[in-house]
Amino acid sequence: MPNDSAPRALITGITGQDGSYLAELLLEKGYEVYGVVRRSSTETFERISPIKDRVTLLQADLTDQVSMVDVISQVRPKEVYNLAAQSFVPTSWCQPILTGDVTALGVTRVLEAIRVVDKSIRFYQASSSEMFGKVQETPQRESTPFYPRSPYGVAKVYGHWITVNYRESYDIFAVSGILFNHESPRRGLEFVTRKVTDGAARIKMGLLKELALGNLDAQRDWGYARDYVRAMWLMLQQDAPDDYVISSGETHTVRDMCDIAFSHLGLDYRDFVKSDPRFYRPAEVHVLLGDSAKARTKLGWAPEVDFPGLIRMMVDADMKRVQAGITNTKVFV
Repeated sequence: MPNDSAPRALITGITGQDGSYLAELLLEKGYEVYGVVRRSSTETFERISPIKDRVTLLQADLTDQVSMVDVISQVRPKEVYNLAAQSFVPTSWCQPILTGDVTALGVTRVLEAIRVVDKSIRFYQASSSEMFGKVQETPQRESTPFYPRSPYGVAKVYGHWITVNYRESYDIFAVSGILFNHESPRRGLEFVTRKVTDGAARIKMGLLKELALGNLDAQRDWGYARDYVRAMWLMLQQDAPDDYVISSGETHTVRDMCDIAFSHLGLDYRDFVKSDPRFYRPAEVHVLLGDSAKARTKLGWAPEVDFPGLIRMMVDADMKRVQAGITNTKVFV
C-alpha cells in the first residue's frame, strides 16, 4: 500500500532514458516512486536496475483506458509524468497507426483517468521539438507555430494540445515540456547519438570498420537528459501550470558530433563515417534550435553539461560497454 508520509509520483515510461533519470531524481527528493510498465515476455529493466528495489512497478498500458484508471486509483499520486510513447521518429513512418494510438491518444487516456479519479493530481506531458518540424522561426519558443514533419511529430502535437485543453477545460494542473533533443549514455542504440558514440567505440576496439549514417548536415539542439528531467520536476512545483521549451540554445550538426566522438578516441571520423541515403527521413527536419529563456527565468533552470562534454561522456560509457562485452563483464552506466 502507498506510504502517505512521502509524496507519490507515477511515471509512465519509467524504463526509458528519461524515466530512469527522473525516477532517480524523485527518489533523491524523498518521493515514493511508481512506474507503469507494459506486460512483456522479456524484461527491459536495465536502465533502472540500480533502483529497481526502491520503486514499485505496476502493469498498465497507454492503449488501455481501464488499466490507466485502475493504476491511478491504486496509487493516488501527487504527480503523474507521462514519458511513455512510441518515440523513435523513423519507426513512426513504419508504424503510423501505433504511433498515433500510443503517443497521441495515450495522453488523452492518462488525462481522462486523472479527470475521473482525482483532478488535483499534477500532470506532466513530454512534448517534443519535433512538433516544430519545418520550422516557422528560429529559434523556436513556446509561441512558435507547429509544423510537424513525421507521424511522431503529429502525434506529439495532439498530445500537447489535448494537455492544454484538459488544463483549460477541467482546471487540471497540466503542463507540457517542449524538450529538444536530450541524450545520455542510456540512450537507445537506434538514436543517432548512440549510433555515433557506440560506433566510434567499436571502431576503436577493432570490432567495426565503417559507420553508416543519414544526413550528416542535419542540425539539432542537443542536451543532457539528466539536466532535462530536472526541468520536468520544476514545472510541477510552480504555482500555476504553463508550458516551457527546454533546450541548450545551441545547434550542432551530426558531423560535429562525429568529429567530437572520434577525436576523443584519437580517430578522424572522415576515415570511417559514410552518409547513406537509406537513413534519410521521408520528410527531413533540417534545423532545430530552442529558446529556453522562459524556463531559465521562471523555473530557474539551466543545463549543467555542454554538448562536447555530453558526447565525450557517451563515448566513455560506450567504451566501457564494448570492453565489458569483450571480457563478458556486466556494466551499468
